[in-house]
Amino acid sequence: MAITASGIGSGLDIAGLVSQLVAAEGQPASFRLDNKEAQLQSDLSAFGALKGALSKFQDSVDALNDLESFQARSSVSSNTDLFSATADTTAVAGTYDIEVVQLAQAAKMRSGDGEFTAATDIVGTGTLDISLGSDTFQITVDNTNQTLEGIRDAINSASDNPGISASIISVDGGTQLVFASNKIGASNAIDIVATDDNGADGFDLARLATASLDTIQSSQDAIINIDQQQVTRGSNAFSDVIQGVSFTLKKEDVGTTETLTIELNTGSVKGKVNTFAAAYNSLVETMKSLSSYDSEGGASGPLIGDSILRGVQSQVRQALTTSVSGLDFGTLAEIGVSTNELGKLEVDSEKLDEIMTSDFEAVSQLFASEDGLANSLSSLLDRYVDSDGVIESKTDGLQSRISSIGDDRERLGARLIALEARYQAQFTAMDMLVGQLQSLGTYLGQQLANLPEPNSIGK
Repeated sequence: MAITASGIGSGLDIAGLVSQLVAAEGQPASFRLDNKEAQLQSDLSAFGALKGALSKFQDSVDALNDLESFQARSSVSSNTDLFSATADTTAVAGTYDIEVVQLAQAAKMRSGDGEFTAATDIVGTGTLDISLGSDTFQITVDNTNQTLEGIRDAINSASDNPGISASIISVDGGTQLVFASNKIGASNAIDIVATDDNGADGFDLARLATASLDTIQSSQDAIINIDQQQVTRGSNAFSDVIQGVSFTLKKEDVGTTETLTIELNTGSVKGKVNTFAAAYNSLVETMKSLSSYDSEGGASGPLIGDSILRGVQSQVRQALTTSVSGLDFGTLAEIGVSTNELGKLEVDSEKLDEIMTSDFEAVSQLFASEDGLANSLSSLLDRYVDSDGVIESKTDGLQSRISSIGDDRERLGARLIALEARYQAQFTAMDMLVGQLQSLGTYLGQQLANLPEPNSIGK
C-alpha cells in the first residue's frame, strides 16, 4: 500500500479543508432534520398533554354516569357507641327513634365451685349429650378420656359439634370446665344431659349436667325499640326491620333514645359535580395553552390551528350546553353550573343544593340517564382518548415520522462519507499534480541555470 502525506505537494491542509467542506455541505441538512424532529417531538408532547387532560375530564364524567351513585343513601346514627346503620338505594328517607334495650349474646356455663381441683381430675364414665339450640351431639366418656382435660378435648374435636367450645380455667375456687357457644341468640341455649354408667366407682358424670352447672351468661336475643315499637332479633346485626337499612348494635342503654336519619346522599353527588367542573376547567387551561399566541413576542402554542384540538374544543362546548329533553332541569345552567367569561364552569352551591332538594331525580337524569350529559360526553371523549381514537392515530403518525428522521440521518451520514472520500481523492490528486509541477519547475530552473550565457560562445 502506498503511503501518502496529504498536502506535501501543495502545502495545503487538505484534511482540514475536506473536513470543512463536508461540514458545510452537511450542516444545513442536519439542521433541518434537527428542527423537524424538535417540532415533531413538541407536537407529540402536546398531544400527550391534551389526551391526559381529556382522560382526567372523562374520569369525572364517568363518575356521574351512574344512576346508582345518585340513588345512594346516607345513614346517620346520633350515637354510634350504641348502634350504627347503613342504607342501600331502596331505603326511604326518614328519621327513626331507636332505643337499644338488650344486646343478643351467647350462652356460657361452667362447672360448680369446688367440684374439681385439677385438669387431671377424674369425672366419671358414661355419655354426655350436649345440645346447642336444636342441634345435639354425644360424647362417650370412658377410661381414656374421663378427666376434665380429656372431656374438653373430646368436645372440641367432635366432628358433629354444632358450635360449643370447652376450656379449663384455674381459679381460687378450684379448676372449672367452661362451655361457651359461638352462636348468639335465645335459640342457642346450651343444655347437657349426663348419663353415668358406673355408680359404684365413686365418680359422678352428672356433675357436668346442666343442673349442676353455673350459668355465666344466658343466651338471649337483641331487643330494640323503633319509634316505640319492639323488635326482637337473634343477632346484633340484622337488615330485615327497615327496608334497605342494616343495623349493627354495639351497646345496650335502656331508657336512652337516639336517632337514625336516612337521607339522600346529596353531598357525594355535589362533590362529583365539583370534581367534574374542576376537571373541565383544567382541560380548558390545557387547550388554551396548547393553542395560545403571543402577538407581541410571536410565540405560539404547539397546537395552534390544529384541527383535532379545534374539533374537540367545539364538540365538548356544544355537549355542555345541549339540553336533555323531558326534564324540568335539562341543562347545567338550570341546576347552577354555568360558564363564565373565561369559558370555565362555575358551580353555584346554593342553587345546586336547592335543585337537589326540590327534584333530586331530575339532577340524576340530567347526568346519568341514557340521553344524559355524562353519557353523551363520555361517548364523545372515547373517540379521542381510546386506544384506537383520534389522538392515538395522530401520535402514531408522529412517532412514525420521528422514526423516519433517523433513517434520513443515516442516509445523510452515508452521503457525507461518500462526499468526504470524493473530496479527499480530488484534493490528493491535485496535491500530487502540484508536487509534480513543482518538481518539474525546479528541474527546468536548474537546466536553465546551466545554460551558457548568450555572448560566451566563441570567446
